[in-house]
Amino acid sequence: MSEGLSGQLPFLLLMLVVFFFFIILPQQRRQKKEKNFMRDMKKGDRVITKSGIHGKIMELNDKDNTCIVETLAGKLKIERSAISLEMSSKLSAPPVKK
Repeated sequence: MSEGLSGQLPFLLLMLVVFFFFIILPQQRRQKKEKNFMRDMKKGDRVITKSGIHGKIMELNDKDNTCIVETLAGKLKIERSAISLEMSSKLSAPPVKK
């Protein structure tokens, strides 16, 4: 019985290593990148919210973690966490030539 467990141990360790490198590590990197994005937001940045609203940051409020975003329809007060990192970085990325 103990021989079966010792034969499975390397396989279990390999699964844990794979789980760490493909699940946990990328999630930690994504969280760090998002935290830096939220910290580095500044007045005048062009952003897109997670609901798809495009605008420009007019004010940042550190007390309640909100910001005022100017859109074509007017100004909106939104939570900083509602701003999409992926969509906003695509907005500021240089165009891809084909």
